[in-house]
Amino acid sequence: MAAQQVPALHVQGLEKSYKQLRVLRGVDFDVARGSIFALLGSNGAGKTTVVKILSTLLKSDAGTASVNGFDVATQAAEVRESISLTGQFAAVDEILSGRENLVLVARLRRLKDPGTIADDLLDRFSLTDAAARKVSTYSGGMRRRLDIAMSLIGDPPLIFLDEPTTGLDPQGRIEVWNSVKELAEHGTTVLLTTQYLDEAEQLADRIAILHQGRIIVNGTLAELKQLLPPAKVEYVEKQPTLEDVFLAIVGDDGKDGDAGMTTASARTSEEQP
Repeated sequence: MAAQQVPALHVQGLEKSYKQLRVLRGVDFDVARGSIFALLGSNGAGKTTVVKILSTLLKSDAGTASVNGFDVATQAAEVRESISLTGQFAAVDEILSGRENLVLVARLRRLKDPGTIADDLLDRFSLTDAAARKVSTYSGGMRRRLDIAMSLIGDPPLIFLDEPTTGLDPQGRIEVWNSVKELAEHGTTVLLTTQYLDEAEQLADRIAILHQGRIIVNGTLAELKQLLPPAKVEYVEKQPTLEDVFLAIVGDDGKDGDAGMTTASARTSEEQP
């Protein structure tokens, strides 16, 4: 098989148990290179267990898995060189500035010109203005973007994002979504685990639903929608969603939008004698 046809991830018959608890019961899926693959499931479905096995942090009981063409069981060192893992909580040093965090990781990886690498990533993830600030002053979305930026140092071809937006506010989630989309645009393969349906819908090229230790469906969003009866055409007056209201008031950049200013101005005028 030609190199370009080898999937970035190949998982077959993966099983894992913790004593009497069978977490994975035969998981199968492939992930194409340069795509975003969402592993969707509720809490306890086994998503993090899959990621730990694929990142060589945990051994499976049965089945096989390869990452970038390397077997996770017999070629663990090569697998680790091919990936980066961003866990559920941002692994950043709050005492250091954003730039210092990036420079530190670049030096630990023994890369040339760590300052330039840091500056390029700060620009790519829209963190240049906050580069000199301590990370303790960052918002949740900014910390997560910095965490993802740190994961990209060394240009790994594949990145695991394990529930990257857990605990973030709506604006922070949108910031992370934009960053993930940019990863794929630059050719990085992304395995995303999430319990949020809208997150998978917004980001993924393909979606697999993990339930009770097995992949029960796997396909594009359009293919998954075809599993349901055809939609009926009805006239419905569309009301704005809470997200529409939030973004109209706050604005995409986190500053007050026109709607918020108009509302505030009207309220002020009414309150004046």
